[in-house]
Amino acid sequence: MGALPQELPANDGDGAAGRHAGTVRLLIAGAGARGAAYARLAAATGRATVVGLAEPRAELRGPLAKELGVPDNGVFDNWQAMLASRLPADGIIIATPDREHAGPFAAAAAHGYRILLEKPVAADPAGCAELDRLSRETGTRATVCHVLRYTPLTALLKQLLAGGAVGRIISVQHLEPVGFWHFAHSYVRGNWRREENSSPFLLAKCTHDVDWLSFIIGSRPLRVSSFGQLAHFRPEGAPEGATRRCTDCPAEPRCPYSALKIYGAGRPSNGGRPDPARAYFADVVDPGGTPESLLHALATGPYGRCVYFSDNDVVDHQVVNIEYEDGTTAAFTATAFTAAGPRRTRIFGSHGEITIEAGAISVYDFLTGSTTVRPVPAAVPQVRGEKHEGGDRGLISAWVAALAGGDWSGVVSGLDESLVSHAAVFAAEEARRNHAVVDVGRFSLSQ
Repeated sequence: MGALPQELPANDGDGAAGRHAGTVRLLIAGAGARGAAYARLAAATGRATVVGLAEPRAELRGPLAKELGVPDNGVFDNWQAMLASRLPADGIIIATPDREHAGPFAAAAAHGYRILLEKPVAADPAGCAELDRLSRETGTRATVCHVLRYTPLTALLKQLLAGGAVGRIISVQHLEPVGFWHFAHSYVRGNWRREENSSPFLLAKCTHDVDWLSFIIGSRPLRVSSFGQLAHFRPEGAPEGATRRCTDCPAEPRCPYSALKIYGAGRPSNGGRPDPARAYFADVVDPGGTPESLLHALATGPYGRCVYFSDNDVVDHQVVNIEYEDGTTAAFTATAFTAAGPRRTRIFGSHGEITIEAGAISVYDFLTGSTTVRPVPAAVPQVRGEKHEGGDRGLISAWVAALAGGDWSGVVSGLDESLVSHAAVFAAEEARRNHAVVDVGRFSLSQ
């Protein structure tokens, strides 16, 4: 293992190194939407304090550091400087761009910090294998942000399945309704629009879902097939008269993908009540601004571009069929062309059927012919940027508690488990491109 921070005892994988009165000290590498939300949630537990923050964008770095009370000597414009400073800390949250995880992971592992890593682990199999090697060689405990494992819905569903609600799981249907405007924001105009700059759509968006299916089914994926393409967000899909930017487009009033509609709903100029979900994305486009500054950002920046004349190349819909080692099958669909909303799932078992939709789990019993509806406890966001129906909060709460008390039983998304899901995604991408059925074992990433 590399040299450790002077005040930080070596990482034994179980205890909370160097704690002060039960409070864990955290570093944040990347203060974009996800990094900022995780940092706020950690502070909100009352058991963690952020002692180091690295973010190249001053407009994000300064306000978040002030909000969280990060000392001046703990604020950096890059992760390299932060980790070189050897700040005494118990853990680090790495939320840098998808293709920039390896550097901070390697440095943090060498310093003995416990790591919480935003998904995806890496953009390709070689990158995932390298982080696995680093974790094993340094003995670093790494956790991946598979937040769907930590939602109240998942906890209730696991309880029902363990109690035999449907007998043996035979097959599953699962839908990720990305939402037409969410897809336009992230995968047409935004940071994940091009594979070469981020990763394939399935990896960037749906690693969560592939991972969640394995967690629920309780078996490893064996082989996959997949189909998908970029069908709509292309020049030939543009309405007649469309121009390159929404702010001066005569077709804008009749276009559902208008940036003025999508972001304006999150920061209305008439003083109306903003849509909370779209307010989140308006802040991504124009952090902490006004309706006027948002309009300027749309007139000059990438988020005001026409969705039909962008430089995007990721697929806008994809289906994946998975066979598991225990014989269970799953059919997964991800698509842009939905109203944004919670994921929807149907589980078909030997003795019953489960339907998950509209905030409830319905269980139909084959023997009695009765249906029992179990409402899912509502997860109301408590900090700005919190998402995933309580999954963000559940993950951060479990991780901080483990750092503080040394009990890691509540942390259920370790690097080993995540690499299984990543292998399935890489296999699915090969299957889609080559029109083939692909063995997941070919992409086994953990040594």
